[in-house]
Amino acid sequence: MAEEIELDMSPMYEGERIRKGDIWVEMGGPKADGFELSIAASMDDVEDGKVTVKGPELSEIEEGTTIPFGMIFKVAGELIEPDLEAIIERRNHALLSYVHGLMHLNQRDAIWMRAGLDVKKAGVTSWEQIFKNVMSLYKAEMPFIEKIEAVVLTSPEEVAKGLEEAHAKYGARDERSKGLHDEEVDVFYGCTLCQAFAPTSACCVTPDRPSLCGAITWFDGRAAAKVDPEGPQFPIPKEGVIDEIAGEYESVNEMAASRSGGEYDRMALYTFFDAPHTSCGCFETIGFYLPEVDGIGIVDRDFTSPTPNGLPFSTMAGQAGGGKQVVGFLGMGLLYYFSPKFLQADGGWRRIVWMPKELKEKVKEGIDEDMFAKIATEEDATDITALKKFLLKVEHPVVDGVERKVDDKSVSEGWTLEDPSEFEDEVIAFVEESGGDIDVDAIKEKLLMSEGQFMQVIEYLQDEGILE
Repeated sequence: MAEEIELDMSPMYEGERIRKGDIWVEMGGPKADGFELSIAASMDDVEDGKVTVKGPELSEIEEGTTIPFGMIFKVAGELIEPDLEAIIERRNHALLSYVHGLMHLNQRDAIWMRAGLDVKKAGVTSWEQIFKNVMSLYKAEMPFIEKIEAVVLTSPEEVAKGLEEAHAKYGARDERSKGLHDEEVDVFYGCTLCQAFAPTSACCVTPDRPSLCGAITWFDGRAAAKVDPEGPQFPIPKEGVIDEIAGEYESVNEMAASRSGGEYDRMALYTFFDAPHTSCGCFETIGFYLPEVDGIGIVDRDFTSPTPNGLPFSTMAGQAGGGKQVVGFLGMGLLYYFSPKFLQADGGWRRIVWMPKELKEKVKEGIDEDMFAKIATEEDATDITALKKFLLKVEHPVVDGVERKVDDKSVSEGWTLEDPSEFEDEVIAFVEESGGDIDVDAIKEKLLMSEGQFMQVIEYLQDEGILE
């Protein structure tokens, strides 16, 4: 057993960043696999305070190295139930960051951690010395945890095996939440766990709109609020419907105003454009509006290349994160894509025009069947020009205008030209070349225009007396 060391731990360190030159060991992140998992167990199955390491010890890792990493917490207590697993898991974000020199970002199988040189200077030589301190924090911050044990995985083989178990757990939690809908409950749950990183973030978790980070469902929020009434998860009565389709409620607006420090006083749950949900920074994906095609693109943090708007996930996350409410950008959890209320006020899947192939396959079951083939991926388009060609070819709804399924209301008018005269020469040349025999497919292919846009120019030319 390693010598016990009392580390410098305080909420003041939450949000601390370990920069490249100060890294001792990097765990998970963009360059290696990583995950976290909490398991509710019986009192007899947990050896309180025990830390088991499977793989290289901290002292055996060369300074500056990035390693695969997994951490499993087994917890027990009279009030512990499976619904609390995700809540305990999510508290890693705060409690691990309480340790001076330790950084924790993201959640589930997307964690990114760094142990800084300050931890090494404190005399730490083993994982046990870190996790003994962290487990004491858990018991102090969450008194319903009576016993806690940690398993730390640092070899590729052990992390791979642990990931299989973690994915099975995540999947079971997500499947359970898909069976419940907002109409069936009279209370939502709020979460402010990310406020150390995103001071004005005010997350509202409903059955049909799970957390942006993807780690907390409505069931998780209910369990957490029950056992820890003063904690970061709290009930929001579902009261005062303002706009049922957009998901705007007086009670949610009141929560947003109070929890954002007055920064925002409106927050709608099922829209991208009018008072959208705040975006923290730990979100699994981000949606981005593409005005050139009047559609919405989506990208996850695993896709590191630029999207059709020229920006990668990291840049857009920096613009929209921090608890901001930014029209045109929206952080979203993966589970939201399976919701019948997914961006329903904006047209839902009929408004989605681009997403990475891997992400598209991952959420395939949630995508409207008639829309799956009409959503471009990086294999179809990497810029706006290619995206326009694709959308015209597949006759995507955004080209001629989107009607939302929930009430058949038109939410977009389709592609139009602000100034048809700008395309006068192109259209005249096309008409002359075709001999007046207009082919719609040729218009799309050669002019990158919809039939409606083409007719706008034709009508302009006729009004000007240029064409008869």
